[in-house]
Amino acid sequence: MHFVWLGGCVQQPIDDGMSAQANSERVFQSAKIHTELAAEYFHRGQLDVALEEVSEALKAQSNYALAYNVLGLINMTLNENSKALDNFERAIRMAPKNPEIHNNYGWFLCQRFSQRMDQAIDHFMTAVRDPLYSTPEMSYTNAGICEIKRQKYNEGQVFFQKALSIQPNYSPALIGLIDADFQRGNLIDAQSKLVLFLQNNAPTPEGLMLAIKIEQAMGNQLAVDSYIFQLQKHFPESKEAAAIREGKIR
Repeated sequence: MHFVWLGGCVQQPIDDGMSAQANSERVFQSAKIHTELAAEYFHRGQLDVALEEVSEALKAQSNYALAYNVLGLINMTLNENSKALDNFERAIRMAPKNPEIHNNYGWFLCQRFSQRMDQAIDHFMTAVRDPLYSTPEMSYTNAGICEIKRQKYNEGQVFFQKALSIQPNYSPALIGLIDADFQRGNLIDAQSKLVLFLQNNAPTPEGLMLAIKIEQAMGNQLAVDSYIFQLQKHFPESKEAAAIREGKIR
């Protein structure tokens, strides 16, 4: 928090600066804790509680960028795209160098505004250029996913490889490379890589969903049924399992 000290003739008590500083720290810690709780509830899918925690964070400190960052993710999940856009833009204005905010804003633009894909990639690259950013492999992978989405397969593969050069067994990047093969119609390559991936890594909803799509494209119904069974058994609450139940495999 920034306090404006107004000059005057009245002498301030010596401990006023300290108490103001202590109050500022209390306010900041309150905003931080409520925002961290909001993020935790968001990841658990408890969006109503997450919204309450964000509200408490912003009551404590109305210009706390990370609270708007989490609020953007919540509104994105609720398909409140105009609200989410406003949240992320506010967060960026308040903390223009924060790599997590750039990553999340880029992901939002990539998923919801295909005409702003170049801008999304720019946000990911801003994030990875920060030497203190702890998960650059995530932003490289997100950039790759977005390039694949607009059928720029070579560019997407380059981003996935950059992610893997930082963290060699990063599952989302490995899945991204397999998906690039699948999207290009290289079904045999995609299938063999995916089998290898599933042998060497714990299953994920994304990996199993990709397996379902590949085997379906190859006409292997027994394999499709097997992967659907695994998805429903291990990840019944996932969006991928919900899509299968709703018949939205493709």
